[in-house]
Amino acid sequence: MSKVMAVNAGSSSLKFQLLEMPEEKVLMQGIIERIGSDNAEMSIKYGSDIEPKRLIGAEEGHITLTKNGGKKFEHELAIKDHDQAIDVLLQKLTDLGIVKDFNEITGVGHRVVAGGEWFNHSVVVDDEVLSKIDRLADYAPLHNPANAMGIRAFQKLLPDALSVAVFDTSFHQTMPEKNYLYSIPYEYYARYGARKYGAHGTSHRYVTERAAEKMGIPLDQFNAISFHLGAGASITAVKNGKSYDTSMGFTPLAGLTMATRSGDVDPSLIYYIQEREGLSNEEMLEILNKKSGLLGISTISNDMRDLEEVQETNTHAKLALDMFYDRVIRYAGQYFAELGRVDAVIFTAGIGENDAVTRAKVLEALAFAGVKLDAEANNVRGKEAVLTTADSSVTGLLIPTNEELMIARDVEALR
Repeated sequence: MSKVMAVNAGSSSLKFQLLEMPEEKVLMQGIIERIGSDNAEMSIKYGSDIEPKRLIGAEEGHITLTKNGGKKFEHELAIKDHDQAIDVLLQKLTDLGIVKDFNEITGVGHRVVAGGEWFNHSVVVDDEVLSKIDRLADYAPLHNPANAMGIRAFQKLLPDALSVAVFDTSFHQTMPEKNYLYSIPYEYYARYGARKYGAHGTSHRYVTERAAEKMGIPLDQFNAISFHLGAGASITAVKNGKSYDTSMGFTPLAGLTMATRSGDVDPSLIYYIQEREGLSNEEMLEILNKKSGLLGISTISNDMRDLEEVQETNTHAKLALDMFYDRVIRYAGQYFAELGRVDAVIFTAGIGENDAVTRAKVLEALAFAGVKLDAEANNVRGKEAVLTTADSSVTGLLIPTNEELMIARDVEALR
Protein backbone atom coordinates (compact mmCIF):
# COMPACT_ATOMS: atom_id res chain seq x y z
CA MET A 1 0.00 0.00 0.00
CA SER A 2 1.34 3.45 -0.92
CA LYS A 3 0.20 7.03 -1.30
CA VAL A 4 0.75 8.71 -4.67
CA MET A 5 0.35 12.41 -5.44
CA ALA A 6 -0.88 13.36 -8.93
CA VAL A 7 0.17 16.92 -9.77
CA ASN A 8 -0.71 19.44 -12.48
CA ALA A 9 1.37 22.61 -12.09
CA GLY A 10 0.38 25.75 -14.00
CA SER A 11 2.18 29.07 -14.17
CA SER A 12 0.23 30.40 -11.17
CA SER A 13 -1.66 27.34 -9.97
CA LEU A 14 -1.15 23.89 -8.54
CA LYS A 15 -3.78 21.15 -8.88
CA PHE A 16 -3.27 17.96 -6.90
CA GLN A 17 -4.82 14.69 -5.85
CA LEU A 18 -3.59 12.12 -3.33
CA LEU A 19 -4.52 8.49 -3.97
CA GLU A 20 -3.99 5.32 -1.98
CA MET A 21 -2.58 2.70 -4.31
CA PRO A 22 -3.15 0.09 -5.57
CA GLU A 23 -6.68 0.46 -4.14
CA GLU A 24 -7.06 3.67 -6.21
CA LYS A 25 -8.84 5.36 -3.32
CA VAL A 26 -8.89 9.16 -3.48
CA LEU A 27 -7.77 10.57 -0.13
CA MET A 28 -7.92 14.24 -1.08
CA GLN A 29 -7.96 16.61 -4.02
CA GLY A 30 -7.55 20.34 -4.37
CA ILE A 31 -5.99 23.38 -5.94
CA ILE A 32 -3.88 26.39 -5.03
CA GLU A 33 -4.53 29.40 -7.27
CA ARG A 34 -2.92 32.83 -7.67
CA ILE A 35 0.54 31.63 -6.71
CA GLY A 36 2.87 34.63 -6.60
CA SER A 37 0.34 36.91 -4.92
CA ASP A 38 -0.62 38.00 -1.41
CA ASN A 39 -4.11 36.52 -1.80
CA ALA A 40 -3.45 33.01 -3.09
CA GLU A 41 -6.39 30.65 -2.58
CA MET A 42 -6.10 27.08 -1.33
CA SER A 43 -8.96 24.58 -1.47
CA ILE A 44 -8.72 20.95 -0.34
CA LYS A 45 -11.49 18.34 -0.32
CA TYR A 46 -10.90 15.22 1.75
CA GLY A 47 -12.64 12.26 3.38
CA SER A 48 -15.19 12.32 6.16
CA ASP A 49 -13.23 9.87 8.29
CA ILE A 50 -10.34 12.31 8.78
CA GLU A 51 -10.57 14.55 11.83
CA PRO A 52 -8.88 17.99 11.73
CA LYS A 53 -6.76 18.56 14.80
CA ARG A 54 -4.91 21.86 14.52
CA LEU A 55 -6.98 24.05 12.25
CA ILE A 56 -9.11 26.15 14.57
CA GLY A 57 -10.03 29.74 13.82
CA ALA A 58 -10.38 31.93 10.76
CA GLU A 59 -6.74 32.95 10.69
CA GLU A 60 -5.78 29.41 9.69
CA GLY A 61 -8.61 28.86 7.23
CA HIS A 62 -11.98 27.21 7.69
CA ILE A 63 -13.50 23.80 7.14
CA THR A 64 -16.99 23.07 5.84
CA LEU A 65 -18.86 19.81 5.29
CA THR A 66 -19.51 18.80 1.68
CA LYS A 67 -22.71 17.24 0.38
CA ASN A 68 -21.24 13.74 0.37
CA GLY A 69 -20.20 13.92 4.02
CA GLY A 70 -16.60 14.84 3.35
CA LYS A 71 -14.85 18.06 4.31
CA LYS A 72 -13.57 21.06 2.42
CA PHE A 73 -10.74 23.23 3.70
CA GLU A 74 -10.38 26.75 2.28
CA HIS A 75 -7.76 29.35 3.05
CA GLU A 76 -6.43 32.60 1.58
CA LEU A 77 -2.79 33.47 2.18
CA ALA A 78 0.36 34.94 0.61
CA ILE A 79 2.30 32.43 -1.50
CA LYS A 80 5.31 33.76 -3.37
CA ASP A 81 6.24 30.73 -5.53
CA HIS A 82 5.65 27.03 -6.20
CA ASP A 83 8.22 25.95 -3.60
CA GLN A 84 6.21 27.71 -0.92
CA ALA A 85 2.90 26.44 -2.36
CA ILE A 86 4.07 22.84 -2.11
CA ASP A 87 5.52 23.41 1.36
CA VAL A 88 2.16 24.82 2.51
CA LEU A 89 0.29 21.96 0.84
CA LEU A 90 2.38 19.28 2.55
CA GLN A 91 1.98 21.00 5.91
CA LYS A 92 -1.79 21.08 5.49
CA LEU A 93 -1.83 17.36 4.73
CA THR A 94 -0.46 16.69 8.20
CA ASP A 95 -2.56 19.46 9.80
CA LEU A 96 -5.71 17.86 8.41
CA GLY A 97 -4.64 14.36 9.35
CA ILE A 98 -4.59 13.16 5.75
CA VAL A 99 -1.03 11.90 6.28
CA LYS A 100 0.91 11.54 9.52
CA ASP A 101 4.32 11.81 7.91
CA PHE A 102 5.55 13.09 4.51
CA ASN A 103 7.32 9.76 3.98
CA GLU A 104 3.92 8.15 3.47
CA ILE A 105 3.92 9.79 0.03
CA THR A 106 6.02 7.34 -1.96
CA GLY A 107 5.46 8.70 -5.44
CA VAL A 108 4.61 11.93 -7.23
CA GLY A 109 3.32 11.90 -10.81
CA HIS A 110 3.46 15.12 -12.80
CA ARG A 111 1.38 16.06 -15.81
CA VAL A 112 3.68 17.47 -18.50
CA VAL A 113 2.04 18.92 -21.61
CA ALA A 114 4.72 18.49 -24.29
CA GLY A 115 6.93 15.43 -24.58
CA GLY A 116 7.80 15.85 -28.24
CA GLU A 117 9.16 12.73 -29.91
CA TRP A 118 11.44 11.99 -26.97
CA PHE A 119 8.70 10.55 -24.77
CA ASN A 120 6.15 8.01 -26.00
CA HIS A 121 5.35 6.84 -22.47
CA SER A 122 5.63 8.02 -18.89
CA VAL A 123 9.13 8.03 -17.38
CA VAL A 124 10.94 8.30 -14.06
CA VAL A 125 12.36 11.82 -13.81
CA ASP A 126 16.11 12.26 -13.71
CA ASP A 127 18.34 15.17 -14.69
CA GLU A 128 18.27 14.21 -18.38
CA VAL A 129 14.46 14.01 -18.43
CA LEU A 130 14.17 17.40 -16.74
CA SER A 131 16.60 18.90 -19.23
CA LYS A 132 14.50 17.61 -22.14
CA ILE A 133 11.29 18.96 -20.58
CA ASP A 134 13.02 22.35 -20.37
CA ARG A 135 14.15 22.11 -24.00
CA LEU A 136 10.59 21.29 -25.11
CA ALA A 137 9.32 24.59 -23.68
CA ASP A 138 9.04 26.03 -27.22
CA TYR A 139 6.35 23.41 -27.93
CA ALA A 140 4.29 24.44 -24.87
CA PRO A 141 5.63 27.78 -23.57
CA LEU A 142 2.71 28.31 -21.18
CA HIS A 143 2.89 24.83 -19.68
CA ASN A 144 6.24 23.02 -19.78
CA PRO A 145 8.17 25.61 -17.73
CA ALA A 146 5.49 25.46 -15.02
CA ASN A 147 5.42 21.65 -15.16
CA ALA A 148 9.21 21.54 -14.72
CA MET A 149 9.01 24.02 -11.86
CA GLY A 150 6.50 21.78 -10.07
CA ILE A 151 8.70 18.72 -10.54
CA ARG A 152 11.76 20.47 -9.09
CA ALA A 153 9.81 21.82 -6.13
CA PHE A 154 8.40 18.42 -5.19
CA GLN A 155 11.79 16.75 -5.64
CA LYS A 156 13.28 19.28 -3.23
CA LEU A 157 10.64 18.73 -0.54
CA LEU A 158 10.05 14.99 -1.10
CA PRO A 159 13.48 13.76 -2.20
CA ASP A 160 12.73 10.10 -1.43
CA ALA A 161 9.46 9.93 -3.41
CA LEU A 162 9.56 8.43 -6.90
CA SER A 163 9.14 11.28 -9.41
CA VAL A 164 7.35 10.42 -12.67
CA ALA A 165 6.51 12.58 -15.70
CA VAL A 166 3.28 11.77 -17.57
CA PHE A 167 3.07 13.48 -20.95
CA ASP A 168 -0.10 14.73 -22.66
CA THR A 169 1.47 14.02 -26.04
CA SER A 170 2.73 10.47 -25.42
CA PHE A 171 -0.57 8.72 -26.25
CA HIS A 172 -0.47 10.28 -29.71
CA GLN A 173 3.01 9.01 -30.58
CA THR A 174 1.38 5.97 -32.23
CA MET A 175 -0.07 8.10 -35.04
CA PRO A 176 1.26 7.16 -38.51
CA GLU A 177 3.39 9.66 -40.43
CA LYS A 178 0.59 10.42 -42.87
CA ASN A 179 -1.49 11.73 -39.95
CA TYR A 180 1.11 13.63 -37.94
CA LEU A 181 3.10 15.31 -40.71
CA TYR A 182 2.12 18.61 -42.32
CA SER A 183 2.34 19.16 -46.07
CA ILE A 184 5.29 21.52 -45.73
CA PRO A 185 8.93 20.92 -46.71
CA TYR A 186 10.06 17.76 -44.92
CA GLU A 187 13.25 19.49 -43.81
CA TYR A 188 11.28 21.51 -41.23
CA TYR A 189 10.19 18.31 -39.57
CA ALA A 190 13.72 16.93 -39.74
CA ARG A 191 15.28 20.11 -38.33
CA TYR A 192 12.70 21.38 -35.87
CA GLY A 193 10.23 18.60 -35.18
CA ALA A 194 7.47 20.53 -36.97
CA ARG A 195 4.58 18.06 -36.81
CA LYS A 196 1.30 17.30 -35.07
CA TYR A 197 1.71 16.25 -31.43
CA GLY A 198 -1.84 16.51 -30.12
CA ALA A 199 -2.87 16.99 -26.48
CA HIS A 200 -5.25 15.64 -23.81
CA GLY A 201 -3.55 12.28 -24.35
CA THR A 202 -3.88 11.15 -20.74
CA SER A 203 -7.62 11.81 -20.82
CA HIS A 204 -8.12 10.10 -24.19
CA ARG A 205 -6.10 7.11 -22.94
CA TYR A 206 -8.18 6.78 -19.76
CA VAL A 207 -11.60 6.90 -21.43
CA THR A 208 -10.46 4.60 -24.23
CA GLU A 209 -9.31 1.93 -21.78
CA ARG A 210 -12.42 2.35 -19.63
CA ALA A 211 -14.75 2.16 -22.66
CA ALA A 212 -13.10 -1.01 -23.97
CA GLU A 213 -13.38 -2.55 -20.50
CA LYS A 214 -17.02 -1.51 -20.18
CA MET A 215 -17.90 -2.99 -23.57
CA GLY A 216 -15.91 -6.18 -23.03
CA ILE A 217 -13.74 -5.65 -26.11
CA PRO A 218 -9.98 -6.36 -25.95
CA LEU A 219 -8.16 -3.02 -26.06
CA ASP A 220 -6.01 -4.06 -29.02
CA GLN A 221 -9.17 -4.69 -31.05
CA PHE A 222 -11.07 -1.57 -29.95
CA ASN A 223 -11.85 1.30 -32.34
CA ALA A 224 -13.38 4.50 -30.99
CA ILE A 225 -13.72 8.25 -31.37
CA SER A 226 -12.98 10.07 -28.12
CA PHE A 227 -14.47 13.54 -27.62
CA HIS A 228 -12.63 15.51 -24.90
CA LEU A 229 -14.87 18.58 -24.92
CA GLY A 230 -14.07 21.30 -22.42
CA ALA A 231 -12.66 24.82 -22.52
CA GLY A 232 -9.87 23.14 -24.42
CA ALA A 233 -11.33 20.56 -26.77
CA SER A 234 -9.94 17.78 -28.91
CA ILE A 235 -11.11 14.64 -30.69
CA THR A 236 -9.03 11.51 -31.15
CA ALA A 237 -9.51 8.59 -33.52
CA VAL A 238 -8.49 5.41 -31.71
CA LYS A 239 -7.55 2.36 -33.78
CA ASN A 240 -6.85 -0.94 -32.05
CA GLY A 241 -6.61 0.88 -28.73
CA LYS A 242 -4.03 3.41 -29.93
CA SER A 243 -4.19 7.00 -31.11
CA TYR A 244 -4.49 7.04 -34.90
CA ASP A 245 -5.32 10.70 -35.50
CA THR A 246 -6.21 13.72 -33.38
CA SER A 247 -7.57 17.22 -33.91
CA MET A 248 -4.99 19.28 -32.04
CA GLY A 249 -1.73 19.94 -33.84
CA PHE A 250 1.78 21.22 -33.17
CA THR A 251 0.17 23.07 -30.27
CA PRO A 252 -3.28 22.87 -28.62
CA LEU A 253 -4.43 25.80 -30.77
CA ALA A 254 -5.40 23.70 -33.79
CA GLY A 255 -8.57 21.72 -34.40
CA LEU A 256 -11.98 22.53 -32.94
CA THR A 257 -13.55 25.84 -32.04
CA MET A 258 -12.86 26.10 -28.30
CA ALA A 259 -13.71 28.45 -25.45
CA THR A 260 -11.15 31.09 -26.41
CA ARG A 261 -9.00 29.28 -29.02
CA SER A 262 -9.75 29.64 -32.70
CA GLY A 263 -9.09 26.10 -33.84
CA ASP A 264 -8.18 25.64 -37.50
CA VAL A 265 -7.54 28.87 -39.44
CA ASP A 266 -6.04 29.42 -42.91
CA PRO A 267 -2.47 30.66 -42.18
CA SER A 268 -2.77 33.24 -44.96
CA LEU A 269 -5.68 34.84 -43.11
CA ILE A 270 -3.50 35.29 -40.05
CA TYR A 271 -0.87 37.15 -42.10
CA TYR A 272 -3.64 39.21 -43.78
CA ILE A 273 -5.04 40.36 -40.43
CA GLN A 274 -1.60 41.06 -38.94
CA GLU A 275 -0.67 43.30 -41.85
CA ARG A 276 -3.85 45.38 -41.60
CA GLU A 277 -3.97 45.59 -37.80
CA GLY A 278 -0.24 46.09 -37.32
CA LEU A 279 -0.02 43.13 -34.95
CA SER A 280 3.14 41.36 -33.83
CA ASN A 281 3.37 37.59 -33.86
CA GLU A 282 2.92 37.53 -30.08
CA GLU A 283 -0.17 39.75 -30.26
CA MET A 284 -1.71 37.60 -32.99
CA LEU A 285 -1.10 34.43 -31.01
CA GLU A 286 -2.71 36.08 -27.99
CA ILE A 287 -5.82 36.78 -30.08
CA LEU A 288 -5.96 33.24 -31.48
CA ASN A 289 -5.44 31.62 -28.08
CA LYS A 290 -7.36 33.87 -25.71
CA LYS A 291 -9.78 36.08 -27.64
CA SER A 292 -11.20 33.75 -30.28
CA GLY A 293 -13.38 30.65 -30.24
CA LEU A 294 -16.76 30.90 -28.51
CA LEU A 295 -15.74 34.20 -26.94
CA GLY A 296 -14.63 35.76 -30.21
CA ILE A 297 -17.71 34.76 -32.20
CA SER A 298 -20.32 35.36 -29.49
CA THR A 299 -18.63 38.59 -28.27
CA ILE A 300 -20.10 37.94 -24.80
CA SER A 301 -18.77 34.75 -23.18
CA ASN A 302 -16.51 31.72 -23.55
CA ASP A 303 -18.89 29.57 -21.49
CA MET A 304 -21.32 27.24 -23.27
CA ARG A 305 -23.86 27.65 -20.48
CA ASP A 306 -24.00 31.42 -20.91
CA LEU A 307 -24.46 31.09 -24.66
CA GLU A 308 -27.19 28.45 -24.36
CA GLU A 309 -29.17 30.73 -22.05
CA VAL A 310 -29.33 33.60 -24.57
CA GLN A 311 -29.11 31.84 -27.94
CA GLU A 312 -32.81 32.39 -28.70
CA THR A 313 -32.38 36.17 -28.57
CA ASN A 314 -28.67 36.63 -29.36
CA THR A 315 -27.67 35.69 -32.90
CA HIS A 316 -23.94 35.81 -32.12
CA ALA A 317 -24.38 33.36 -29.24
CA LYS A 318 -26.32 30.97 -31.47
CA LEU A 319 -23.72 31.29 -34.22
CA ALA A 320 -20.91 30.47 -31.80
CA LEU A 321 -22.74 27.34 -30.63
CA ASP A 322 -23.54 26.27 -34.19
CA MET A 323 -19.88 26.66 -35.17
CA PHE A 324 -18.79 24.58 -32.17
CA TYR A 325 -21.19 21.77 -33.04
CA ASP A 326 -20.20 21.95 -36.72
CA ARG A 327 -16.46 21.57 -36.05
CA VAL A 328 -17.02 18.63 -33.69
CA ILE A 329 -19.28 16.86 -36.19
CA ARG A 330 -16.88 17.60 -39.05
CA TYR A 331 -13.95 15.93 -37.30
CA ALA A 332 -16.14 13.04 -36.17
CA GLY A 333 -17.22 12.37 -39.75
CA GLN A 334 -13.61 12.45 -40.91
CA TYR A 335 -12.58 9.96 -38.24
CA PHE A 336 -15.43 7.59 -39.08
CA ALA A 337 -14.06 7.53 -42.63
CA GLU A 338 -10.46 7.06 -41.43
CA LEU A 339 -11.26 4.21 -39.04
CA GLY A 340 -13.77 2.35 -41.20
CA ARG A 341 -15.14 0.49 -38.18
CA VAL A 342 -16.09 2.29 -34.96
CA ASP A 343 -17.14 0.45 -31.81
CA ALA A 344 -17.88 3.50 -29.65
CA VAL A 345 -18.01 7.27 -29.51
CA ILE A 346 -16.99 8.55 -26.08
CA PHE A 347 -17.83 11.90 -24.48
CA THR A 348 -15.76 13.32 -21.64
CA ALA A 349 -14.49 16.55 -19.97
CA GLY A 350 -16.60 19.53 -18.84
CA ILE A 351 -18.89 19.93 -21.85
CA GLY A 352 -18.81 16.28 -22.87
CA GLU A 353 -19.78 15.09 -19.40
CA ASN A 354 -22.37 17.74 -18.54
CA ASP A 355 -23.97 19.13 -21.69
CA ALA A 356 -26.69 16.82 -22.97
CA VAL A 357 -27.53 19.22 -25.82
CA THR A 358 -24.03 19.01 -27.29
CA ARG A 359 -23.99 15.23 -27.05
CA ALA A 360 -27.41 15.01 -28.70
CA LYS A 361 -26.38 17.31 -31.56
CA VAL A 362 -23.32 15.17 -32.29
CA LEU A 363 -25.01 11.78 -31.93
CA GLU A 364 -27.96 12.83 -34.11
CA ALA A 365 -25.55 14.01 -36.80
CA LEU A 366 -23.88 10.58 -36.77
CA ALA A 367 -27.09 8.81 -37.73
CA PHE A 368 -25.51 8.15 -41.14
CA ALA A 369 -23.20 5.65 -39.38
CA GLY A 370 -26.07 3.87 -37.64
CA VAL A 371 -25.78 5.81 -34.39
CA LYS A 372 -29.14 5.94 -32.61
CA LEU A 373 -29.50 8.40 -29.73
CA ASP A 374 -31.44 7.37 -26.65
CA ALA A 375 -32.77 10.78 -25.60
CA GLU A 376 -33.84 9.62 -22.14
CA ALA A 377 -30.49 7.94 -21.39
CA ASN A 378 -28.68 11.07 -22.59
CA ASN A 379 -30.40 13.15 -19.90
CA VAL A 380 -27.50 12.65 -17.49
CA ARG A 381 -24.57 14.61 -16.08
CA GLY A 382 -21.14 13.57 -14.87
CA LYS A 383 -21.52 9.82 -14.55
CA GLU A 384 -20.92 6.81 -16.75
CA ALA A 385 -23.81 6.09 -19.09
CA VAL A 386 -24.72 4.44 -22.38
CA LEU A 387 -26.29 7.14 -24.56
CA THR A 388 -27.53 5.08 -27.49
CA THR A 389 -30.25 2.50 -28.06
CA ALA A 390 -29.62 -1.24 -27.94
CA ASP A 391 -29.89 -1.51 -31.75
CA SER A 392 -27.41 1.32 -32.43
CA SER A 393 -24.57 0.21 -34.71
CA VAL A 394 -22.13 2.27 -32.63
CA THR A 395 -22.34 2.62 -28.85
CA GLY A 396 -22.40 6.16 -27.46
CA LEU A 397 -20.79 6.46 -24.03
CA LEU A 398 -20.38 9.13 -21.38
CA ILE A 399 -17.25 8.42 -19.35
CA PRO A 400 -15.99 11.06 -16.89
CA THR A 401 -12.26 11.45 -17.39
CA ASN A 402 -9.78 10.71 -14.62
CA GLU A 403 -6.32 11.93 -15.61
CA GLU A 404 -5.15 11.88 -11.99
CA LEU A 405 -5.88 8.17 -11.72
CA MET A 406 -3.93 7.51 -14.93
CA ILE A 407 -0.99 9.47 -13.51
CA ALA A 408 -1.10 7.47 -10.26
CA ARG A 409 -1.27 4.20 -12.19
CA ASP A 410 1.77 5.18 -14.22
CA VAL A 411 3.69 5.96 -11.04
CA GLU A 412 2.84 2.54 -9.66
CA ALA A 413 3.79 0.83 -12.92
CA LEU A 414 7.26 2.41 -12.85
CA ARG A 415 8.17 1.29 -9.32
